[in-house]
Amino acid sequence: MKLRHLLGAAALSLGSLALSAPASAFCGFYVAKADTDLFNDASKVALVRDGERTVITMASDYRGDASEFAMVIPVVDIPEREQINVANPGLIDHLDEYTAPRLVEYHDENPCERMRYRDEVMMSSVPPPAPMALESVEVEDLGVTIEAEYEVGEYDILILSAEESSGLIKWLNQNEYRIPDGAEEVVGSYLKQGMKFFVAKVNLERHDGSSFLRPIQVAYEDEDFMLPIRLGTVNAEGKQELFVFAMTRKGRVETTNYKTVKLPSDMDVPIYIKDEFGDFYRDMFAHQVEKQNGKAVFMEYAWDMSWCDPCAAEPLTRSELQELGVMWLDEGGVENEPQGSIRPGPMPGPQPVDVFVTRMHLRYDGKTFPQDLTFQVTGDRENYQGRYVLRHPWRGDFNQCEAAREYADTLVSRWDKEADNLAKLTGWDEADIKKKMADGGYSASAINVEPKPKAPWWKKLWGNG
Repeated sequence: MKLRHLLGAAALSLGSLALSAPASAFCGFYVAKADTDLFNDASKVALVRDGERTVITMASDYRGDASEFAMVIPVVDIPEREQINVANPGLIDHLDEYTAPRLVEYHDENPCERMRYRDEVMMSSVPPPAPMALESVEVEDLGVTIEAEYEVGEYDILILSAEESSGLIKWLNQNEYRIPDGAEEVVGSYLKQGMKFFVAKVNLERHDGSSFLRPIQVAYEDEDFMLPIRLGTVNAEGKQELFVFAMTRKGRVETTNYKTVKLPSDMDVPIYIKDEFGDFYRDMFAHQVEKQNGKAVFMEYAWDMSWCDPCAAEPLTRSELQELGVMWLDEGGVENEPQGSIRPGPMPGPQPVDVFVTRMHLRYDGKTFPQDLTFQVTGDRENYQGRYVLRHPWRGDFNQCEAAREYADTLVSRWDKEADNLAKLTGWDEADIKKKMADGGYSASAINVEPKPKAPWWKKLWGNG
């Protein structure tokens, strides 16, 4: 079965149609992560892809009355009941935490001891929706056909086909889906492609009354690897936020019809960002979006899922990966190996589960992203992460040795570079950045270095100086 246009992706926000021993490459202390909770109206989609097989997990950030939640998704074929599942919301949360951009910190050693930085132990550091009153509408009179009906967990799910977009929209509105004005053209374009619509509501009698909705999963096959996002832009108030977590056995995933750009990474930033990391990440992402004219998909993480360095969260377990739909774990190779924590290579220990994850983040509307997203799986397994570094200076007596005096000379230029990095990343005013740094003691005035004693004139004679 195909489900090519499975999701009016974040576009739908899943509820936007709702009524109203790791290797030591970095070896720093992990201190903070920037996850999806920093953004309002952020949709999260996990995609597992192998050949033409795909499992999609759609998590909603909907917060409100469970009776007012609705999901409308364009699909190609009619899924069977066994192809639909509800997932533990903690799966997406764990995936989000594991792949989130992170802040790490290092502490300079005493330069007089001529020691390198020591390796330091890394610290690790969807809401309820109502019974469907479907029989009250004259379905046939509107040219709408109910192709299938399923009860899946707390959801009542219908697969609908329609002759015209106006009839489908009228039927949806009459059944309290309340599709916004302006959706007819987008819905019509999907109907012209022979698409059907997957619609879901929460059945309150089967809902547990919690404040979150469980993600919906669908397994399907399709030669095209894509994610529709157009439908949800119709009633969007401003830009939409979408996080895509793509898992493959080959390598990273990238978009083919939009530019995929790595988020700037591995840059030193001022110490005070430790207390403002959320603001930093939001403003940095907004500034980078602006620099790309709002038309890029940003890669925030790409890594072999069996390890991490530094870890913002532990790698997902084998059972969690299977719940997300990783279908090749028992198809040979490492089928009998436990989820490992060892980087692949000549190291001793179990071989890792062969899953590579790519985290992509985009902010879009109908103007900047007029087409549905299309993806390709690459063989690129180069590790990448959004990582920002705090370097705490040594605060001893800069006059105790020549090495300490030389070290002090480097600090001012280092702090200037950190300020410059932060300004370029976020668009913040550099003068304001330097003032905040100075207030924290990170400026030339905070360094007390006695001038180097002048050698007697005679020491320079005969090569003695």
